[in-house]
Amino acid sequence: MTNQNEAIFDYFKRPLKDLRISVTDRCNFRCHYCMPAEIFGPDYQFLKKDEILSFEELNRLVMLFHRATSLQKLRITGGEPLMRKDLPELIAKLSQSTGIEDIAMTTNGVLLPRHAKALKEAGLKRVTVSLDSLDSEKFGRINGKGIGIEPVLKGMQAASDAGLGVKVNMVVQKGVNDSDIVPMAKFFREKGYMLRFIEYMDVGTSNGWKYDEVITKQEIIERLHAEMPLEALEPAYTGEVASRFKYIGSDDEVGVISSVSDAFCHSCTRARLSVEGSLYTCLFATKGHDFKSLLRDGHSDEEIIQEIQQSWNKRDDRYSVERSLDGNNNRPKIEMSHIGG
Repeated sequence: MTNQNEAIFDYFKRPLKDLRISVTDRCNFRCHYCMPAEIFGPDYQFLKKDEILSFEELNRLVMLFHRATSLQKLRITGGEPLMRKDLPELIAKLSQSTGIEDIAMTTNGVLLPRHAKALKEAGLKRVTVSLDSLDSEKFGRINGKGIGIEPVLKGMQAASDAGLGVKVNMVVQKGVNDSDIVPMAKFFREKGYMLRFIEYMDVGTSNGWKYDEVITKQEIIERLHAEMPLEALEPAYTGEVASRFKYIGSDDEVGVISSVSDAFCHSCTRARLSVEGSLYTCLFATKGHDFKSLLRDGHSDEEIIQEIQQSWNKRDDRYSVERSLDGNNNRPKIEMSHIGG
């Protein structure tokens, strides 16, 4: 009999605690660092309904992950997850079937006014909303759709009003929006939402990533510290991806996610389930483990649990460390639109 609900470890003794679940490859934005419009244009062929996991399949698979591991967190991602019809239904299924209380979602926020209340009632605890500038014209260029900041800010407010926690993510790219670092920090400190800056990353193969377009964690913190002095905080838990800082003289915080300049592979406890039903053990992975076939070919729960555990036991990913060692980022990688951030 398989040991269940116990920690399983990979090659580097990292446990699996956090599962990120992509529910759609579609998005209403075309951000150049994720789904550039020149590639994901009108003729782009998104996945058909029968190619993605149903809510029933997702629920069964997540239940088995929960049984097979020490899973503590679920993150709903996309694409834009709110483009998946009846998403609150899935949230409710996952909450009830696993008992996991820490269920969150990453979103661009535009559709939150329509769905925030239902998401909260279904069991969602918080949202992380992406916003890369406070300048509507600039933000419209970044998101590729000309959408200004107001729909996103309204989405944040709707989430907060519904009782959901709100965090904000900003991908920083040199020469694109790095001048917004300090204004964003001041604005969201005043709003009371924790802001996290993300170094521009080489996720997927379509965004034309170049290292010289990266604004590093050190640069970000230096700019902030010059305006609003900061002090570093200890991680709140093992595997926390953001380096957190406190504005001196207050309890307000800001964070930086630095997978390029200050890799945190040694403490990574995340796996990602793609919309097609493949498990990826690294954000920068090339190949996944196909669980859709196991679900649809009639494999037993025990067989799938064994495959989950073996997939993680064999994991030896540390791409960000290897990138910094050899500078090689040319291998093909799964697109972010299939596995979320």
